[in-house]
Amino acid sequence: MRRRLACPSLLAALLVGAPGLAMAEGVSVAEGAEPGEVSPLIVTGASHGYAAVDIVTATKTDTPLLDIPQSIQVVTRQQLDDQAMRSLGEVLHYVPGVTVGQGEGNRDQITLRGQNTSADFFLDGVRDDTQYYRGLYNLERVEVLKGPYALIFGRGGGGGIINRVQKTPQPGGAFVAVLGSVSSLDARDLSVDLNSPLGERAAVRLNGEIVQLANHRDVYEGERYALNPYLAADLGGGWRAGLSHEIVHDDRVADRGIPSLNGRPLPGQRDRFFGSQRDNRATVDAGLTKLRIDADLSQVLRLTSTLLYGDYDKAYANVYASGPATARLGTVPMASYRDVTRRTNLLAQVNLQWDVATGPVEHRLLAGLEAGDQETDNLRRNGVLSSPVINLAAPAYPTATFAIPNRETTSQVRTTSAYLQDQISLGGRFDVVAGVRYDRFEIEGVDRFTNPDRPFGRTDEKVSPRLGLIFKPRPELSLYASYSRSFLPRSGDQFLSLTTAQENLAPEAFTNHELGAKWDIRPGLNLTAALFQLERSNATTPDPANPAVSINVGETRTRGLELAISGSVLPGWQVSGGYAFQDAHLVGNEAVVLSQVPRHQASLWNRYAVTPRLGLGLGVIHQASQYAAIRTTSATTKLPAFTRVDAAVFYEISDRLELQVNIENLLDETWFPDAHNNNNISTGAPRSARVSLSARF
Repeated sequence: MRRRLACPSLLAALLVGAPGLAMAEGVSVAEGAEPGEVSPLIVTGASHGYAAVDIVTATKTDTPLLDIPQSIQVVTRQQLDDQAMRSLGEVLHYVPGVTVGQGEGNRDQITLRGQNTSADFFLDGVRDDTQYYRGLYNLERVEVLKGPYALIFGRGGGGGIINRVQKTPQPGGAFVAVLGSVSSLDARDLSVDLNSPLGERAAVRLNGEIVQLANHRDVYEGERYALNPYLAADLGGGWRAGLSHEIVHDDRVADRGIPSLNGRPLPGQRDRFFGSQRDNRATVDAGLTKLRIDADLSQVLRLTSTLLYGDYDKAYANVYASGPATARLGTVPMASYRDVTRRTNLLAQVNLQWDVATGPVEHRLLAGLEAGDQETDNLRRNGVLSSPVINLAAPAYPTATFAIPNRETTSQVRTTSAYLQDQISLGGRFDVVAGVRYDRFEIEGVDRFTNPDRPFGRTDEKVSPRLGLIFKPRPELSLYASYSRSFLPRSGDQFLSLTTAQENLAPEAFTNHELGAKWDIRPGLNLTAALFQLERSNATTPDPANPAVSINVGETRTRGLELAISGSVLPGWQVSGGYAFQDAHLVGNEAVVLSQVPRHQASLWNRYAVTPRLGLGLGVIHQASQYAAIRTTSATTKLPAFTRVDAAVFYEISDRLELQVNIENLLDETWFPDAHNNNNISTGAPRSARVSLSARF
């Protein structure tokens, strides 16, 4: 069922007022550019190798990372390529403080500072919250912003957000880059990146990929293709334009891993598939269209706007282990369901930035408006299995018939927001970042199966503040303290239901206190440290005994330390790494430990140039043990700690051709990276290799 957009006038108004179309937030005219001179069409944030210099997303203004009172880690395009990363999960394994979730084998899902989410994903600063797997083929960088900052992102984002920054058209010259790879596990992919200037003031960029999915599991395969044309133009007079459209098709086996035995992953079953060879499937077809508008109204005044329309059609079926194994060669109970979701997002934001000085005090003022209309239809049916158990002594795959209605909901979410932020510089040593945001979140819907005669709905109006204080004892060193808040409505990440009891509960609230330091040791090498405390009130979590049902647990608290280093240590030697310590539990009862929050995480990736043509890479990930579900009883499953070592060799055959070999899990560690609950545990792959050949013309 598709419904009429509720706020078209406001959405349109956010993009009115320009004589032409222009670029995204973060676009700027090159300094010193003469009229008619070619300048960058889109500025997405500068990087030196593995080290990011600045960022647009964190403040919606182009700001050096040194001047942002927030823990941020950026994975640059060069690091994505050097580590041969093909998914967000692979990226985030190397970001301490983030735990990758299983997502039931059909979506990206993460835990940030103890807060589990499938919706806190953004594309160039705009919400992209549908449950699916996001690609890396068209990205310039991946940004991990930690802590609740509703001022910039609105609802959700309790532990932080993941922002993907797209590759953009370049006016400087034409090029074609082609990358092909094949792994020892039989996964294959081919991608292309084509850029072509269209005269002096416009350019087009085309990114695409074709992927054949495979891994170490007995039953796993799939295919993915995506295409993203992007047109950008400088229209003159300070106005610029950009239009992007991405098409994504993803079809793969939905794999929920292995069950547990006596509170640990079932041993000896790393490769065994617990599901239906015929029925376990996850598909998504998505289209995302972005329109970007930017105008330099004067030397001190800039207008930026973004409009994103997303259309998502997703379906997945799961046959999975619904309980622990009775013995090592005993039986495993099974269950099944099929879920279909159709969602459309229409999201718009406009920002006005004003740089002004009042004596020795400099201000960068930001005023913004956002509006959104999100429509979701969801249908879930439980399955009847040909066999309710798998006998491990003589395993056979069951089949399912999905005929039992479980849920049929339709919902519409309307949001309107207004925010004001001031970045204040006091004489060069002291900075203040202060702001406040007003959000109105309104949801209406009906569950046609459970209660078709009782429409559900709720309206929340929340004010979210942010305050950051920065002291710079030296130009390359900043010390900061920050306070921020965010909230999550009772309809949750995906707006699927709102019971009578939930309608009467206030939104969940997140409050973050943070102390940190950032040091640009030299250009291209930075070090960061942060101490934080994040409290979540009115908290809910999946019931370990029935993960489909949420239970109220009261107030939770996560305390931690985060360290990160990135950049060039010596000529030819680049590193990216970090460490995170987290203690996440229920306030007043430290025996109740939050799920999927290891106390210790560490990672370090190195690339060293042995000669101008030969390079070597070496990386290590360590993750302490973690609970698969919230630990409320001694029966909760625990995933053991692991240490994984990766390596790479790079050889430049010619100026245009490079050969690369990446080896994952060099020491063949047995590891369990993530879980969905106590009895759906992912198994890490054994030692494997990926050979890549890239060419650029």
